Amino acid sequence: MGGSFDPPHHGHLILAQDAAEALSLGSVVFVPAAAAPLKKHPPVAAAPERLEMVRAAIAGHHGWEASDWEIRQGGTSHSLHTARHWRERHPDADIFWIIGADQLAQLPAWHRIGELAQHVRFALAARTADTPDPPPTLPPQVRIVPLPPRRMDISSTEIRERIRKNLPVDFFLPEPVHRHIERRQLYR
Repeated sequence: MGGSFDPPHHGHLILAQDAAEALSLGSVVFVPAAAAPLKKHPPVAAAPERLEMVRAAIAGHHGWEASDWEIRQGGTSHSLHTARHWRERHPDADIFWIIGADQLAQLPAWHRIGELAQHVRFALAARTADTPDPPPTLPPQVRIVPLPPRRMDISSTEIRERIRKNLPVDFFLPEPVHRHIERRQLYR
């Protein structure tokens, strides 16, 4: 599961749990991006901070891990490079890339999406029972597996804005992430 995780929140964790249950995943790897190529703005928190928050958020979840692979690579993070890395480490694994419905429309713009599709299937989390149709420009080799729908309106953008406005975020974030943000005075 890739993303900026700026900051990681309960929506990310519930999505990961839903995917793990629906697809009988042996593990879930959270991969904070060094720099996401399709984001309009860079992350607010530095990469080491975001990685530390992901680690805090998933601490104690058996089979979940935070990978610093994209951060160590530096520069723009492309899912293809990450998928190749995991494919080399686990050549026989069935690898899913967990995405939200908002990413489905952007998939055609992902770096070498056709080649990426040779390494992963996309686990799609939709917010309604109607799974959105893939964009017509999506290469036919891209395989999408819909997850059970779940309505959840939590976003990192809203959390950052609430913190900036000094509004409470207690129920949006895992407590260890909230403590980390407060201790480091992030998003102020």
